[in-house]
Amino acid sequence: MKKIIYIVSAFVLLTFNQVSAQSDDRRENLELGIKGGVNLSNIWDDASSDFQYDSKIGGVVGAFIGIPIGKMLGLQPEVLLSQKGFKGSGTLLSVPYSFTRTTTFLDIPLQLQLKPTEFFTLLVGPQYSYLIKQKDNYTFGSNSTDQEQEFKNENIRKNILGAVLGADFIYENIVISARVSWDLQTNKGDGTSTTPRYKNQLAQLTVGVKL
Repeated sequence: MKKIIYIVSAFVLLTFNQVSAQSDDRRENLELGIKGGVNLSNIWDDASSDFQYDSKIGGVVGAFIGIPIGKMLGLQPEVLLSQKGFKGSGTLLSVPYSFTRTTTFLDIPLQLQLKPTEFFTLLVGPQYSYLIKQKDNYTFGSNSTDQEQEFKNENIRKNILGAVLGADFIYENIVISARVSWDLQTNKGDGTSTTPRYKNQLAQLTVGVKL
């Protein structure tokens, strides 16, 4: 009887060690993946200018790479094509107007991975964002215009540094990611109603696949 217990115990221990080793190996491998999802974006005006704004929904798509440092740590750079923006309203010459701004950014977060388990990862780090395109839709009185602007001659910052915080939930090759990010620099607008000075802030939900 004791021999059977010893044999079973040894088998269970060996199996556990093999499974643990396999899990550790997976968490120490270089990982590549693609992802896509939705953004809920808004802005924050730290100068408290006379401008009212609401959040809007956009899309996000991109790729990520997991670079292991150890069993519990790693780096996860990402390259994302991300829609941001906001909806605004105000008055100009006593005439009410509404305004929707959609911005397309190339976001490059460089995140530190904290991996307490193989199914859950915490991420935090800086983010570089480059403004690719901006599209504004105005409704002013009874007139509405839709225009795209390159802002070559306006005081708009295209290179912005920010921060990102989030978590990944992993099931086999599927990765569900939640993120919040915010700019650390303003867009350097002149502070008028049509060109507000603000910082982007964002909540993001994506689904990815490890390749």
